Amino acid sequence: MRMLLTGRRHPVARRLLIGTAVALPAVFLPAALPMAGAAPARPDLAALVTLGDIRPHLAAFQEIADYNGGDRAAGRAGYDVSVRYVTGRLKKYGFSPKVQKFTYPYWRERSQAAFARTAPSKASYKREADFLTLAYSGSGDVTAPAAAVDVPSRGEGTSGCEAGDFKGFKKGSIALVQRGTCTFAAKVARARAAGASAVVIFNRPGERGPVNGTLSRPAAVPVVGPTRAVGAALVKAARKGGLKLRVRTDTVHGKRTSANVIADTRQGRADNVVVAGAHLDSVPAGPGINDNGTGAAALLAVAAKIGRLGRDGLRNRVRFAWWGAEEEGLQGSEQYLRSLPASEREKIALNLNFDMLGSPNGTRGVYDGDHSTGTGTRAPAGSGAIERMFRQYFRSRRLPVTESQFNGRSDYGPFIERGIPAGGMDTGAEGVKTAAEAKAFGGRAGKAYDPCYHARCDRLKNVNLKMLDGNADGVAHVLQHLARTTVAVNGGARFGPAALDPSYAPLWQGPYLLR
Repeated sequence: MRMLLTGRRHPVARRLLIGTAVALPAVFLPAALPMAGAAPARPDLAALVTLGDIRPHLAAFQEIADYNGGDRAAGRAGYDVSVRYVTGRLKKYGFSPKVQKFTYPYWRERSQAAFARTAPSKASYKREADFLTLAYSGSGDVTAPAAAVDVPSRGEGTSGCEAGDFKGFKKGSIALVQRGTCTFAAKVARARAAGASAVVIFNRPGERGPVNGTLSRPAAVPVVGPTRAVGAALVKAARKGGLKLRVRTDTVHGKRTSANVIADTRQGRADNVVVAGAHLDSVPAGPGINDNGTGAAALLAVAAKIGRLGRDGLRNRVRFAWWGAEEEGLQGSEQYLRSLPASEREKIALNLNFDMLGSPNGTRGVYDGDHSTGTGTRAPAGSGAIERMFRQYFRSRRLPVTESQFNGRSDYGPFIERGIPAGGMDTGAEGVKTAAEAKAFGGRAGKAYDPCYHARCDRLKNVNLKMLDGNADGVAHVLQHLARTTVAVNGGARFGPAALDPSYAPLWQGPYLLR
């Protein structure tokens, strides 16, 4: 993408991959005069789409938020207007977009939670610094004895994962369990079956901060997640006897409606579909221009020009998707896949996901499809090929990249769980830039990739336009390649059932840990 003269991402494990200079592919060389009888050159989507195509969409998302309560969060006016904006643009570009409405479980804290030790000594813990309320926690104000449940002396263990862990547990007590192995939902279900009046799930060894987790569905009892240090101290006190805790949560559960916007190219095989997606919603705290106006705007800009690839360039159908309620736990992408018959899911060749493409202190993160970092979730076969497509493109541009782990923090999660290959990009969220990354990408080491992540200040001025410009080139280039052929990813055709596969289960569900 050429930057016009008028122009100005869920902590992730990253490994720096700075490519050595290589010869530029022919598509980047100046065009020679055509020879008589020579076939015309293929269009270059990365050159067709410019930063000038993206910036108006970012400005529109900012204006929508400014006049609709300051945000574009699911279930709120700003999101509904964002849906209308995207569908309007798509119709102008010649698409017939579909608005897929869905209902999802809603959860919020009405007031701040309280967590304290009341006996044998007293101590009050600070929300956010010492503990967090788990998403979908129930409401209640409980003061009761606390008992440690099968907490191992070392390592992660399976505390609270098995019914036998609660042998001898007194009904009405507060269950004190360590994070590890099974989901938070499973631990709470076991504790509730044993008669626990509240559940405290503290962090596992080696992990910093409180537990920012989700139960996925509403629970009947209060559930909080303290830090490792707080939890370890409480276990020690519980084993001595006489430990009492107070857990107070004030939450609301319910149902809300949101929507996805889906648009298919008119050309391409309907039995081998490339799904390119980005979430459209922000958090309630701000307008979400980097997170994820950048991904949503880049896809709109690509959609506007993709028809120029023609029949030969669009051999596979491209399905553009703007997901709703991602910030509520990947609700839109999950509901979309759940709504499809198995026969339709099996037609999806792969998923590309773009979430935060212009972090102000960011890196160029490509999802670790071949699991070479050994971190995060192993992605389905074919994901490594997608990663290499991005890496080769940026190497040809002499641009460094990092590897971002698949961990379930964005909308690729429901796809890889169903065995669908995936890939894509981010530029970092609240994680901290390393010295090596600062040397490669510029910016400041020791500072967050995006200091305005999930904050009010995530506005137009928060976007690194130069980073966005280059990253959108990669989006367009890889999507153009896959629109023509997916043979390197899936042999050119989907096969086998696209059902949930526990071996690809992510650690996160959007912004929340699952286990």
